[in-house]
Amino acid sequence: MHQQAFDDRRERGRHTRDPRPVLFALALGTFAIGTGEFGSNGVIQLFAADLAVSIPVATHAITAYALGVVIGSPAITLLAARADRRALLLGLIVLFLVGNGLSALAPNIAGLVVFRFVAGSVQGAFFGAGAVVASYVYGPGRGGRAFATVMAGLTVATVVGSPLAAFVGQHAGWRAMYWTVTGLGLLAGAALLAWLPRTDDLRGGSVAAELSALRRGGVWLMVGVAALGISSIFAVYTFIGPFVTDAARRDAALVPVALAVFGAGMAAGNHFGGRLADRYAHLGLTGGYGGVLVFLVLIGTAGADLRVLLPCLFGVGATMMLAIPTIQVRLTALAPNAPTLVGALNLAALNLANSLGAVGGAITLAAGWGPLSTVWAGFALTSAGLLLYTLTLTHRKPTSPLR
Repeated sequence: MHQQAFDDRRERGRHTRDPRPVLFALALGTFAIGTGEFGSNGVIQLFAADLAVSIPVATHAITAYALGVVIGSPAITLLAARADRRALLLGLIVLFLVGNGLSALAPNIAGLVVFRFVAGSVQGAFFGAGAVVASYVYGPGRGGRAFATVMAGLTVATVVGSPLAAFVGQHAGWRAMYWTVTGLGLLAGAALLAWLPRTDDLRGGSVAAELSALRRGGVWLMVGVAALGISSIFAVYTFIGPFVTDAARRDAALVPVALAVFGAGMAAGNHFGGRLADRYAHLGLTGGYGGVLVFLVLIGTAGADLRVLLPCLFGVGATMMLAIPTIQVRLTALAPNAPTLVGALNLAALNLANSLGAVGGAITLAAGWGPLSTVWAGFALTSAGLLLYTLTLTHRKPTSPLR
C-alpha cells in the first residue's frame, strides 16, 4: 500500500511541473558535497603543515568524514524520518554549511576532525532524500535515472570540483578551499529553496517504516555487494598518481589529466547506468562489475603504457558507475517503505568501499608488488562482490517483477 501510494504521488509530480530546475538544484547540491569531499584529499598536506601534525595524523580528518557518512547519515535519516523531504534537504544544506564553515575556522586538528564528521553526516542523507524527490518529479519506473541524476553532481565534482578545490587550496590556502565549498553550498541552498516543490506528496514516513529496512537480510547483502564490488574504483582512483609517475614513468603534470579522464568515465557511466537500471533488473550491476574486472586486468598487465592506461582509467570509471544506479534500484525494491534510508545506506556502502579499496591497495604496495599491483586488490574485492550478488539471485524471493 505504501509503495503504491508513493508511486501515485510520483505520477502526479511528473505531470504537474518541469523537473529540470528541481533536478539541477539536487545535482548542484551533490556537486558541492562532492567538491568538499574530494577537495579535502587535495589539501591534506597543506592543513597538516598549518596545524603542525604529520600526514598520518592529518588523515584522521579524511577518515572522520567517511565515518560521518557511514554513521551520521543513517542516524540523521532515522531521526528525520517524519520530516518533509524538502525541509530535510534544506536542513541538510544548513548542516553542510556549518560543517564546512567551521572546517575553514578549525583551530587545530581535533576541531577539524569533528567538523569533517559533521560535514560527512550530510552526504548519505542528502542523496537518499534527493533520490526520493528526483523519483517524484521523474515519475514511476525511473528510479535508476532519478538516482543517476542526483549522483551526477558527485561525478562532475571528480572532473571539475576536485581540481577547482585543489587549485584554490594551492593558491589561497586550505581554509579558502573550505570557504569556496561553503559558497557552493550557499548556491545549492538558494536553488533548493527556490525550486524544490512544496507538496504534501513529499511528506516523510514513520521511523518504524524506515527501520524496517534494517531488518531485511537482502538489504544488508546488497550493502555488502556494493561495499565489496565498488571498492575497486578506489583501488584505482586513490593510486592514479603512482600509476602515471611510477608505472608509466610520465611527468606528474599528467596526473590531473588522468584524474579528469577517470572522472569523465564516471560521468558517462552514471548517465547510461540510470537508464540501464530502469530497463533491466540486473544487467547494470553484473555488466558493470564484469566490465571493471576486464579493465583491471588490462591495467595490471599493460598499464605501464600510457596508451593503455588512460583508456582503461576511463573504462573503470564508466563500467563501475553503470552498476551504482542498479544497486539503488535493487535496494529500494528490497525496502520500498524506506527509500530515504536505503539511499543513505548506498552512500555509506560507497564510503566503506573507499576504505576497502585504499587499504587493499596499500597492502599490495607495502608488499612490494609494484605501483600497478593495487588493481589486483580491487580485482579480488569486486570479484567477491559479484560472486555475492550471484548467490543472492539464487536464494532470494522476488520483490518486484524481473526483466
